[in-house]
Formats: sequence, structure tokens, C-alpha cells
Amino acid sequence: MLKLFHKILFTPKTVIDRREFIFDEEVLAVGKKIEAKIKKLFRGSLAIREVDAGSTNVCEQELTALSNCYYDIERFGIHFVASPRHADMLMVTGPVTRNMKEALIKTYEATPDPKIVVAVGDDAIDGGIFKGSYAVCDGVKKVIPVDFEIPGDPPSPKTILGYLLKILETLDKNVKK
Repeated sequence: MLKLFHKILFTPKTVIDRREFIFDEEVLAVGKKIEAKIKKLFRGSLAIREVDAGSTNVCEQELTALSNCYYDIERFGIHFVASPRHADMLMVTGPVTRNMKEALIKTYEATPDPKIVVAVGDDAIDGGIFKGSYAVCDGVKKVIPVDFEIPGDPPSPKTILGYLLKILETLDKNVKK
């Protein structure tokens, strides 16, 4: 028992005080710009429905990272929804497999207009390393209309945030016309 108490008392403290943790200023700056655009274009919140059309799950992991405590995109007004009927934007990952083609089309049709479709990752853009395979229909744009593309294999959360800002800026310019 004395060994246990000795270990407890003499082990250096490795807990990082949250007040000392500094968030990435670039993420915060981009996030604030995104928040302003979302307030203007979507009245406060952007609902995203993510569709895995047959990916390797690396893009999904990067999209999931956007919801962790570091990026915390919900503080900027972005949230992921379970139903396409509640979505403003569809983010599609992976090459569209033949088995997922019909499901992707139905999801697209269930999303209310005006809908924004974003192909996330090289696989979703043109099929990536799976292009030309008998099992896939290649990129998303061969199955449903795609408005924007986020390249990368996979794109990092910072890259996704940067492209989201560009997408919102493009939408804002188109609304003004």
C-alpha cells in the first residue's frame, strides 16, 4: 500500500489546464467568417447530411473530427443531421458503388430545394483509386449533380473548413446577383 501512495504522490502532474490550451487561431478566424455567412444565408444554422456512397471511411473520420472539441463546428452554426429532409447541404464521400447508387439518388431527391451537393475527397470527385472498377460508378457527379468539390485523400478538417468558407462565399455572391 505504501508503494501505491508513493507512486501517487511522486508522479508528475501531466494534466493540461484547459485555460492554458490555445486553440488554433486560423481555425477560429475561418470559423467566425463561416458563422457570419451562415447567419446571413441560412438564418443561423447550416444542416449537413453526410452520405457515404462507398468510401474507405477516411473522409468520414475527417468529417467526424469537425465535431470534436478542437474544431467544434457547432459553435459556428454547422451541424450534421440524420435525415436528408432536414438538410441544406449534402456532403458525399467515396466513389459511388453500384449498391449505393439508388440510395444516393433517393437521398438527393429527399433533400429539399435549394440543395447544395458537395463531393468530399478524391474518390467522390472522380472515383480516385477505384475509378474504372466494375463495382463503382466512379465520381458522384456521374450519379447526381454536384455543386462543389473538396479535393484531398482525405481532406483534413482544416481543408474542409476552408472550402466550406469558399462555398459559402460563392453562394453569397450568387445571392447578390
